Amino acid sequence: FNAKMRAFSLLILAWMSLLVVLPVIRCKEQRELSEGNLLVVTVATKETDGFRRFMRSARHFNYTIKVLGRGEPWKGGDYMTEPGGGQKVRLLKAGLQEMEEDKVVLFIDSYDVVFASGPKELLKKFQQTRHKVVFSAETLIWPDRHLEDKHPHFREGKRFLGSGGFIGYVPNLKEMVADWTGEDSDTSVIFAIRSSHFVAGLVLMLRFVCLRLDEVVLKFEDGQVRARNVLYDTLPVVIHGNGPTKLQINYLSNYIPTVWTFETGCSVCLEDLRPLSGLKSEYPLVVIGIFIQQPTPFVSVFFETLLKLEYPKNRLKLFIYNQVRETYFITYSFLKDHGKEYQDVKVIGPEENMDRVASRNLGLDMCRQDKDCEYFFSMDIEVVLKNKDTLKILIEQNEPIIAPMITREGRLWTNFWGALSADGYYARSEDYVDIVQGRRVGVWNVPYLTKVYLVKASLLHEELSNNDLFSSGTLDLDMAFCHNARNKGVFMYVTNMHTFGRMLSTENYQMSHLHNDLWQIFENPKDWEERYIHENYTKIMRDKLIETPCPDVYWFPLFSDIGCDHIVQEMENFGQWSGGRNTDTRIQGGYENVPTIDIHMTQINYEKEWQKLLLDYIAPITETMYPGYYTKAQFDLAFVVRYKPDEQPFLRPHHDASTFTINIALNQKVLDYQGGGCRFIRYNCSVEAPRKGWALMHPGRLTHYHEGLRTTAGTRYIAVSFVDP
Repeated sequence: FNAKMRAFSLLILAWMSLLVVLPVIRCKEQRELSEGNLLVVTVATKETDGFRRFMRSARHFNYTIKVLGRGEPWKGGDYMTEPGGGQKVRLLKAGLQEMEEDKVVLFIDSYDVVFASGPKELLKKFQQTRHKVVFSAETLIWPDRHLEDKHPHFREGKRFLGSGGFIGYVPNLKEMVADWTGEDSDTSVIFAIRSSHFVAGLVLMLRFVCLRLDEVVLKFEDGQVRARNVLYDTLPVVIHGNGPTKLQINYLSNYIPTVWTFETGCSVCLEDLRPLSGLKSEYPLVVIGIFIQQPTPFVSVFFETLLKLEYPKNRLKLFIYNQVRETYFITYSFLKDHGKEYQDVKVIGPEENMDRVASRNLGLDMCRQDKDCEYFFSMDIEVVLKNKDTLKILIEQNEPIIAPMITREGRLWTNFWGALSADGYYARSEDYVDIVQGRRVGVWNVPYLTKVYLVKASLLHEELSNNDLFSSGTLDLDMAFCHNARNKGVFMYVTNMHTFGRMLSTENYQMSHLHNDLWQIFENPKDWEERYIHENYTKIMRDKLIETPCPDVYWFPLFSDIGCDHIVQEMENFGQWSGGRNTDTRIQGGYENVPTIDIHMTQINYEKEWQKLLLDYIAPITETMYPGYYTKAQFDLAFVVRYKPDEQPFLRPHHDASTFTINIALNQKVLDYQGGGCRFIRYNCSVEAPRKGWALMHPGRLTHYHEGLRTTAGTRYIAVSFVDP
């Protein structure tokens, strides 16, 4: 049984798949059936996501549908459990009494069924069997393996019957269900087994096959998508996910019949939207849950991004769970400055010692208990949302649970899984890479979401009313939440129709510095760049934003204001400034000819990060401005110098021990200090008004003998690198 479960059998009611045939009457001659003769009957006690999907595919092919059981309480268990199927048989038995005798009835489940073709093909394949009633059969025993011995035996093909789909003429179906007296809570497989003894013999048709997942591939052709059985080379008309294979039909229905094709892309992504543009009434009230569970870089950037969301703040409530003491000041500062802009704010700080699972449940409760709340928007602190319209886009998509696809920079890691393994963990779907890399764009039904997603509040009052959705004995909290949603038949979607943002890496994040984000140039290079590199850096080459104030001296923007401030503050926090003496044990030989009051990058363990800065941001400029020279960005000395009138106000003329030197102004003249600058003596050329964050690049030896001009007031900071000594 376990082996069969792991195989993830997918039941395809294919009408060219392996079905058990009940030969009530075998016809020698048959008239061709018209589409008007077919009636599709299903049971749906409530309109689930699966039912709406079923009806959409039925409307696409113009099937006539009769729905039984609307409004009745379901007598079975949860979405993934079968007991309760007897209720379906009872409803069918009653419904058949009102149906015309010349009708062909396809009785089929709806929550986990989609049509792949129309009535004409279905009726043709039914008539080809030359039988009056045809039942489905499968490889998987579901839901009760103890019924194995009760199923009939066949020489070949699938053995285990299921009532999830059968087709037949009304008189024959009436006769078949006439003696059914089972309980509503009985499994409908019992009905199927009893039906197999309705006549003396069973006929097995080899052209009908029951499909396993590894027997099914998507077939894209002429703007339509079919599921092809590669083992028997057949094209199913009806696709039914049974038991644990319900997830597989979710995958297939992302395409079948014309949901997504290569010709049209996503054909349904703009259906049933909830437009917010031009909304006359107030925007929906949203509770945003923010979860800070571990030390994470760029927390202040997260709150800056939150503030920029294009959504009325008076229609937002914040639930903030912060377990990290080191980031609590950032949270406090944000709320002090902007908390009153939001309708309400609730903060769970580290002093409350609340565990992660409880915090997630409490966040949902904040929405669940607010009669005006329409959505809960969950965001982990690692999420970097670059799209200001993310929240509006997700609301307008009007899905039960939906996530914006975000990726980790340079990797295939995202916040969704395309498939699950047999034990409920990650598996890569066939289309995963195409979705991540944007070759397939749409809104995708997926089994797992994490980090950032939007939940309709209506779910929290109905299908997801359990106030402990994140607990599991074996699963992580996000896996537990998704597991509970799947078990309730709630569909989860991810959209890659827009570019939304990315996910931070929290690996190797150390909290031992004042500004720990400075060390993130390796783990999160894109975020590091956006935070610390000058906004005009990319214009240096493109728009020739580079100046030549002196011969062979180049001046260009490098660091942002925040980058400069953090470097200065990091050095002052470290505090071990040199005395400006010739004796210096930090350098090879222990003697400095032209000493400065400084702190070396090696002293704060920043030499690797600084070399990457030189390689990534300085080397390309060097190689352009000094043609024919290719730097390795090596250095023996990289340091921050401090000039003060009463400490060390200037630096006497000297050559640098480098092939070229980088000199970066870390604060602003006039605002922070007076005087200062650099004079190149050979050319009698000075740069006396350094711009904060801009770098001077000049040759180090022989030609560019220079001096540091006197600082007359305040404190001046520069970062100096002797590159390729």
